[in-house]
Amino acid sequence: MEIKTRILKNQYHDSVALMLSAKQLKQHTGVIDAALMMGTDANKDLLKQGGLLTEEARTAKANDLIIVIQCENDGEKYLDIAQSSLFPKVQGEQKSMSLPGTVRSAAQKHPDLNLAVISIAGAYAAREAREALASGLHVLLFSDNVSLEDEIALKRFALQQNRLLMGPGAGTAIINGIGLGFANAVTRGSIGIVSAAGTGLQEVSTLISKHGAGISQAIGTGGRDLSKEVGGLTFFATIEALQADPQTEVLALISKPPDEAVTKRLIEKIKPSHNKVVLCLLGAQLPDEKNANLFFTRTLEECALTSAMLVTEDTADILLTIRQHDAALQPVISKWKKMFSADQRFLRGLFSGGTLCYEAQVIWEERLSSPVVSNAPLEKQHHLKDTACSQGHCALDLGEEEFTVGRPHPMIDNELRIQRLRQEARDPQTAVIMLDVVIGFGANQDPAAELAEAIKGSVKATHEDQRHIAFIASVTGTEKDPQGYSRSVKTLEDAGVIVCRSNAQAARLAAALVED
Repeated sequence: MEIKTRILKNQYHDSVALMLSAKQLKQHTGVIDAALMMGTDANKDLLKQGGLLTEEARTAKANDLIIVIQCENDGEKYLDIAQSSLFPKVQGEQKSMSLPGTVRSAAQKHPDLNLAVISIAGAYAAREAREALASGLHVLLFSDNVSLEDEIALKRFALQQNRLLMGPGAGTAIINGIGLGFANAVTRGSIGIVSAAGTGLQEVSTLISKHGAGISQAIGTGGRDLSKEVGGLTFFATIEALQADPQTEVLALISKPPDEAVTKRLIEKIKPSHNKVVLCLLGAQLPDEKNANLFFTRTLEECALTSAMLVTEDTADILLTIRQHDAALQPVISKWKKMFSADQRFLRGLFSGGTLCYEAQVIWEERLSSPVVSNAPLEKQHHLKDTACSQGHCALDLGEEEFTVGRPHPMIDNELRIQRLRQEARDPQTAVIMLDVVIGFGANQDPAAELAEAIKGSVKATHEDQRHIAFIASVTGTEKDPQGYSRSVKTLEDAGVIVCRSNAQAARLAAALVED
């Protein structure tokens, strides 16, 4: 066995691309382990923990790319394969391009461009975002680990430049029909979305599309934007921009419950709007007041259906429609409750989307007598003490930092979620395992197939143990997404999964199966 290292000087690559290359390398028979990482101190620590930090790797600088292969032999061959995967050939010839060295030079070379997407290490992201804003560009700041102070300064500077700073940690946007980051192929239309929640934006936009309406623009602001410190700088600016957009008739505003003072300012701002406004502050207690143009909703599902109803002029009672859909699942509930053993009492949620995890907890808090613990809880007292081991009813956001350091996000790579799925299935107290399956651009090429294969194995193992676990899922996506909505649903259903219309319906069904 040997460990081979190669350092590529001043070769920055996005962490997602590096992790996917490493995953592909590990599929080679002769490769035991592989890592492709930038030479930061944090990444060197990860290599050390994995037994892959060589003396050569120690010499790498933060802007250098480290390739490390642990294999039985032919290490140089695998290093070449790794390097070539990052520099694909075009029509048999090595691609040759003269790339700008800076954001400013790129903007000068292409004066027709007006938006920059920045996805680099957080330590450098703020500087590049400021450079882009100064060059007259709007910015989608995909990077996280940007300080709160930098975020506030960047957003204030953006407003001075009459530009939008989306982020940091803005994973999703749809601008003029083009998806940025994790996004879906949705119908164009007259609903504008402003969201401080990435998968919340995806869930609402896809449900709107499925219900016959469409999106004008969808702007992700970053999760901290409506905090007391940031004060909604991007959120409020985007509302004003969409109110001035002739293509936007309805505004759908989405966030986890913001700071109380910011919430009051938000409601006061949208009350006089000439647009109809659907406000979804997940689970928040909102004022019981009537306003012809303002609609309060508590879940992403309600937000999407209400928004679609307003533009299609459907007069159906949204909550009644949701209850009718749930009532159709009553036979499923009766069937599964009879199949659980006396020990099977708990539900386990394994989420790739943080907002979908939050929405499920909002629903479970209202419906279950026992608390739900989580690594991303609604309330601090329900924080899961040990994320390696679930207890009671549990909801895991596998996209949180403790799970993603040194590995791809679960919307890209299901490996960690599959490991946890098998672990939860082995627990004799588990009755229900709930999953969100997010498809679309930037996501895993076929998440349903990977999860279905793992579920089949777990179902077989639990049946041999004389147990039955209900697997429940929803698919966030559309037919036009590369993975295909209906194809993804069928793949899951063929594996025995109960697939619901929405994440909210899946959460309600999960609760119904375990509630007393």
